[in-house]
Amino acid sequence: MTNHEAHPEAALPIETPPARRLNLTRHVVLVGLMGAGKSAVGRRMAAVLHAPFIDADDAIVEAAGMSVPDIFASHGEAEFRALERRVIARLLAGPPHVLALGGGAFVDPLTRERVRASGFSVWLRADLDTLVARTARKKGSRPLLDAGDPRTILAELMERRHPVYAEAAMVVDSGDQPVDRLVHELIGRLAEAGVLA
Repeated sequence: MTNHEAHPEAALPIETPPARRLNLTRHVVLVGLMGAGKSAVGRRMAAVLHAPFIDADDAIVEAAGMSVPDIFASHGEAEFRALERRVIARLLAGPPHVLALGGGAFVDPLTRERVRASGFSVWLRADLDTLVARTARKKGSRPLLDAGDPRTILAELMERRHPVYAEAAMVVDSGDQPVDRLVHELIGRLAEAGVLA
């Protein structure tokens, strides 16, 4: 008896590609705290779907002509949030794409309403240890974490923002699983929800 005969599941691939190409029927908008994996998951999912991917923070940097930390330092958080709101409104007015929002964007009621009207929101939920580990790799690029102990700040953000993120149309846990596995699960659930056709 061969090994495959003894364990037939060993011969099967972990993931099977979709039998047909799936197209976005509306924007897929990834929300969640910094470090939840929105950009990594969004880029990979867009690549699999052959769809455009936009990171809202990158679009804000392009619009402002300066980095997010520089916007915070020069103009303050209120001006950053106003710019963020305008840029996201413009992005949501375009054709369907995968959009990753910054951690605070979905907290804004107007942005949340715009996402609800023209997109399908997905909360990538991660635990505190995961967020601390991931954000530590990008020190200096996250202004909100520069104001004190990152773990304490992230815990406070979780307490304030999680009830708002819970308003997203779908929740997916983002932990230690490989990005491809998470994307595969997410695409299946989006197809079931009619966001992919």
